[in-house]
Amino acid sequence: MARAGQGRDEVPRAPRGPLALALLAIAFACGLALFASLGAWQVQRLQWKHDLVARVEARIHAEPVAAPDAAAWTAAAPEDHEYRRVRLHGRWLGGRDTRVQAVTEAGAGRWLLRPLLRDDGSVVLVNLGYVPEDWQAPAPANGPVEVTGLLRLTEPAGGFLRDNVPAQERWYSRDVAAIAAHRGLAGAAPYFVDADAASAAQAGTPWPRGGLTVVRFRDNHLGYALTWFALALLVAGGAWRFALEEARIRRRWRLEPATEAHDAADGDNPRAR
Repeated sequence: MARAGQGRDEVPRAPRGPLALALLAIAFACGLALFASLGAWQVQRLQWKHDLVARVEARIHAEPVAAPDAAAWTAAAPEDHEYRRVRLHGRWLGGRDTRVQAVTEAGAGRWLLRPLLRDDGSVVLVNLGYVPEDWQAPAPANGPVEVTGLLRLTEPAGGFLRDNVPAQERWYSRDVAAIAAHRGLAGAAPYFVDADAASAAQAGTPWPRGGLTVVRFRDNHLGYALTWFALALLVAGGAWRFALEEARIRRRWRLEPATEAHDAADGDNPRAR
């Protein structure tokens, strides 16, 4: 019984044996389970990311609170402090500014980081904001100041494919520990604060320009989830089509005349070769 479009001497393949069927079934099951589990994991990540965004949005629009001291910092995970609006009181430590490479909506320039000596004796690095490359900072005020802004976590990994070189004053990330060590700032807090526009304007000049913190989270989890689930459906469809084809071949072999089966056993039928 030849299929349409085939020669009369051509016959369909023999049904697969139990071992081959078992191996293929395992492969299909593993592929389906893998892609489905990856899709489910991305759905969980999607929910986690939405919860994170909601928490951060609530923090950045809340009333400012006192910046954490050492005890408050260790009482919670660093991520629980990140992007909180905080308030600092103290005095500027002049002559210890650090400029970190920055690319902002105002153009390419530098972040101006200045240490603030708090009333309790601790030191916090304050990112006063963006300044142009050739801008010369005036001496900071000697009196007490108040700064509000967003608490940020240190950036110890350097910039993209660029490591900080403190000895050459080449800074590509706001690495709090490295800056504090280079400037001799004992007892520096393990975080920095992005000053808001009002706090940065205390300098009395157009620069530095504060309040440029960009709070953005990549959220591609829905696309990833749909991709994994689509692959799981493709595997399921392939398994279903394979099962139908195998069942059809087995039916055709059962319908073959008994004489053909006898000839195949004797080696005269092409299927037995």
